[in-house]
Amino acid sequence: MRQPKETVKVGLLTSMRKHKGLYLMALPGFVWFVLFKYIPLCGSVIAFMDYDIFKGIFQSSFVGLKHFQHFFRFPEFKQIFLNTAILGTYDLLIAFPIPIILAVLMNEVRSTSYKKVVQTAVYVPHFLSWVIIGGVFTTLLSPNTGVINYIRQILGMEPIYFMASEKYIRGLLVLAGIWREIGWGSIVYLAAISGIDPSLYEAAEMDGANRFRRMLSITIPSILPIIMTMLLLKIGNFMEIGFERTFSFMPN
Repeated sequence: MRQPKETVKVGLLTSMRKHKGLYLMALPGFVWFVLFKYIPLCGSVIAFMDYDIFKGIFQSSFVGLKHFQHFFRFPEFKQIFLNTAILGTYDLLIAFPIPIILAVLMNEVRSTSYKKVVQTAVYVPHFLSWVIIGGVFTTLLSPNTGVINYIRQILGMEPIYFMASEKYIRGLLVLAGIWREIGWGSIVYLAAISGIDPSLYEAAEMDGANRFRRMLSITIPSILPIIMTMLLLKIGNFMEIGFERTFSFMPN
């Protein structure tokens, strides 16, 4: 039986008063989503207009699906769509599990100082722009001055222009994404692991379970809800590779 709206409203207000600390913690994230995700959705109407920056949204002429038809008829549309889908698949199948593996492995490290050093090292790339990361990869993989090709020449192999090779560029984009986000993505899983009841590990250890077995039987099943939540969010961004990421890896 459906509850009256007044009852639902009173229950919500009571919950907000009771858990006001939690609601205050969630407020910045809620405001961020409203300002940078939901309000900008109103600008999507520009896709159906011959938008003029001087006339604005309300005075620009409405053209319906004109721009979509032009895009779908673009000669390279099929290749663009295919590349985006392939990169999204690589990100989903390869890049998504790696932060989980890192978090689980970091949880098994007993040396606090070593753990802090590794965490700092893998977190730092997240704060670098794609322009910097693209420059780093371009420098390392340069056919003339890059370290990788220098080693190849020492070994008697021909240099490869990695950034301009269809064979390598997709893998490089995925590798760069992993390097940039692996540390930051593992934070969520480390936080979830820290909330696991230690008595579960103690009981498993008493039963003779080794570290690997405890990892498979306790750690991963306990963080499975978080993994599924992050997976759904990742699927929601399946086609969102990003212009800056690909443009930074374009050959000069």
